[in-house]
Amino acid sequence: MPEIKVRDKSFETYLSEETIQKRIAEMAAEINRDYEGKMPLFIAILNGSFMFATDLFKHLTIDAEICFIKLVSYKGMKSTGHITTAIGLDQDLFGRDVIIIEAIVDTGKTLGYFLPKLEHQQPASLKIAALLHKPEATVHPITIDYTGFSIPNKFVVGYGLDYDGCGRNLKEIYQVVENH
Repeated sequence: MPEIKVRDKSFETYLSEETIQKRIAEMAAEINRDYEGKMPLFIAILNGSFMFATDLFKHLTIDAEICFIKLVSYKGMKSTGHITTAIGLDQDLFGRDVIIIEAIVDTGKTLGYFLPKLEHQQPASLKIAALLHKPEATVHPITIDYTGFSIPNKFVVGYGLDYDGCGRNLKEIYQVVENH
């Protein structure tokens, strides 16, 4: 596999563009089936989920709305342990079917922080669609209702995910190459 450089790290292809797109279409089909006749509100968590949210929405055939929130917990390749809300939620969730779009769930801390804030608004239902999940890294148990891929606890970049602000524009998902 050819390696790429992002900042000072080397990465190798982990998930191809074709594999990612195929799985997103399958996830959208599940959501279309589960929400037929309803109009869910999708909340995409920025910055990481912007590409996933866009591609997922292209495959939805149900009526749906989308809004965005920005929660920040990473610096470089490590979680800071602190979550900052950089862009807040301005939608009323009372009685709505809500689906959170998250690019990656690793420790679960971000969603562990965010979910109670949403539940407080009494949505009719609250589900999570995550493109990537790192079960080995999960410390705060989170139920993911629509999972794209379960991956090992390695740092990944691309398809919306970054390393120190770079690499989000890559069409594939790459994992860090150790010992570089």
